Amino acid sequence: MYQELEITALPEEVQDLGIIRRKALDKSGWKKIDHLHVRKRSIDARQRKVVYRLRVQIYLDELPPKAPLLLPSLPNVKGKKTVVIIGAGPAGYFAALELIEQGLKPIVFERGHSVQNRRKSLRDIQQFGIVDSDSNYCFGEGGAGTYSDGKLYTRSHKRGKIAKVLQLLVEHGAHPDILVDAHPHIGSNKLPRIIQAIRETIERHGGEVHFESKMTDLIIQNKEIQGVIINGTDEILCQQVILATGHSARDIYLLLAQKKVKIEAKPFALGVRLEHPQPIIDEIQYKQKNRSENLPAASYNISCQVEKRGVFSFCMCPGGLIVPAATAPGEIVVNGMSLSRRDSPFANSGFVTEIRLTDLHENILDNPLAGMEFQQKVEQKVFAAGDGTQKAPAQRLTDFVEGKLSNTLPDSSYIPGLLSRRVDELLPDFITQHLREGLKTFKKKMPTYYTQEANVVAVESRTSSPVRIPRDRETYQHIEIKGLYPCAEGAGYAGGIVSAALDGQNVAKAIAVAK
Repeated sequence: MYQELEITALPEEVQDLGIIRRKALDKSGWKKIDHLHVRKRSIDARQRKVVYRLRVQIYLDELPPKAPLLLPSLPNVKGKKTVVIIGAGPAGYFAALELIEQGLKPIVFERGHSVQNRRKSLRDIQQFGIVDSDSNYCFGEGGAGTYSDGKLYTRSHKRGKIAKVLQLLVEHGAHPDILVDAHPHIGSNKLPRIIQAIRETIERHGGEVHFESKMTDLIIQNKEIQGVIINGTDEILCQQVILATGHSARDIYLLLAQKKVKIEAKPFALGVRLEHPQPIIDEIQYKQKNRSENLPAASYNISCQVEKRGVFSFCMCPGGLIVPAATAPGEIVVNGMSLSRRDSPFANSGFVTEIRLTDLHENILDNPLAGMEFQQKVEQKVFAAGDGTQKAPAQRLTDFVEGKLSNTLPDSSYIPGLLSRRVDELLPDFITQHLREGLKTFKKKMPTYYTQEANVVAVESRTSSPVRIPRDRETYQHIEIKGLYPCAEGAGYAGGIVSAALDGQNVAKAIAVAK
């Protein structure tokens, strides 16, 4: 006998399975329960008292079904037909796992370092302001998500089997809670070993992974892929290339433009990072002056329309850190991350507005890189306003809205440090105006959110790709180049770890069908 039901639990009760069983028993009307499985868990802070809502499955006189493990069924693909993957982020690695499942051999080329060796690059940019253009917070094994949080929430339910992505992460070392939590999260301190385990699976089953291996050219003849050039000299012949290079690989967009491979400008978003003391966010969300030790650091998701244009939070990191995410010298870019415990005293979030193609003030048909160039100019202007390091221009939130220089700045998690600057003057006027109006709107809804204790830090510009590499909806191939498979964020088709992984799987399946 089986029943699924919803129960509520106080924060101090949610980890006590004895209490959960009693609550489920009371609600079910049964006299006993043989097995209980928590299927979903979420926080409900809408009322004065914060509770967890649990969807549980209970069983009597039968065992709950067990999901089969995925890794033991993977074949060895050594000697099988090869597919080249450019990029070892979630799209590239999950495409590789799917190719192995489909009996094809993936060969992954990653421009950056292995996940372990990336740490030196991150230390260099954090502590010394040295930007390695091939290994940084965006480039390297695991991609941008590895050291910028590891959030797994996605709305991409129609793109594929989210449960399969999460199960593969668990089988590579992620905590099983990600299968249950409504907003699963791994943490940047735990992701590296999981990513390394995925690489080891790929290699153990006959695939290959190569680091410090940058694709510098595509070999195309008669609009068909013939291979790739790695590091300017190494020619790798192949008929299928998955391009999973991420949203910041500007050199790839330039290469495609030079080779007359069709690309398109697309809308994106740009703005700042807002950083509050975490207790302010906790009090807003939980309606508690001091957060219960049984509740996680609170998050938020806010949006509004300003002159029919979206203004919204993005990549919210409760108990998190702001990090430098530049991918080239001479630019300032900031992003956010959290460790698994989310125990930093700060909360940060991207706070951005839509950038439409009409904002680019040029014929985008003639210049599909117009959005990328717009993005780049803002980042370089923000850098020029600084001191030549990765210290980021910042302004108190209230001063940003009122248009005045901050005499002092609140404490921040940003390790390179902040410089008091007129951030409102560094951004294009229309962006500043829309962000200001958005903050005024949020002030009405959440008065304490609008505070001089919050920093506005410039610039949050890598929310998504400003370029789309168009592909066929059915075959996933580029609309003009046979054998070229644009994939995930860098191609304009995904927006996070899970959606990128799903896209990688879908592309791999399409290649398997086409073989």
